[in-house]
Amino acid sequence: MGRSVVTRGTERCKQCQFAPRWCICAGLQTLVCPLRVDLLIHRREAFRPTSTSRLISRVILASHGHIFSPDTPLVREQIVQPDRTLWILHPAGELPPADTSAHSLQVLLLDGNWREAASMRKSVKSWGRLIRLPPGTPSRFELRTQHSEDRYSTVETLILLLETLGLPKAAALLRVQFELHVYAGLRSRGCIDEANRFLAASALQQSLPAVIHHLQQRRRCP
Repeated sequence: MGRSVVTRGTERCKQCQFAPRWCICAGLQTLVCPLRVDLLIHRREAFRPTSTSRLISRVILASHGHIFSPDTPLVREQIVQPDRTLWILHPAGELPPADTSAHSLQVLLLDGNWREAASMRKSVKSWGRLIRLPPGTPSRFELRTQHSEDRYSTVETLILLLETLGLPKAAALLRVQFELHVYAGLRSRGCIDEANRFLAASALQQSLPAVIHHLQQRRRCP
């Protein structure tokens, strides 16, 4: 029988938020990113165990998170950098212009469900350019149901942006961290078959073999 760490209120690692049995901190690899990354996190999303905004903050140490509450007005000057061009990523935007330098960019990611992201977009759309990314491969975020192939988790959106900007090494590192997050999440839910299928289509065993081996070891029930 699967043992859920979400519904039982299990003790969690303060960094990765998984139960100690499924902690993935040993596999953490950080990333220095030339573009400025800001996350506008809906107040409800901040408490969801499957949120990937915390993952971005752990991997990209220079990223900045901001909590969005419908009752509290945002202050543009506290987020927008005057020396960079701001892109707000959302499917309703325009395709990115060619030959854009990551060093001149600030990206604002809207982290919440689709209704929450729509509310956040209305609050910040006048701050910069609304940008949508060319479609990539279908989402691999198997911890949540995606209702359309062109909808991605927040971290997958950032991965697509890094690829679009010609930063394949940064995108590949972030993707490994994302897939480790998903794999551990599936295992923590007791979804062993789903986790094995996910792993078979991933580079995790080549990138982080010791971490995957540790997660696959059997443990006695407490």
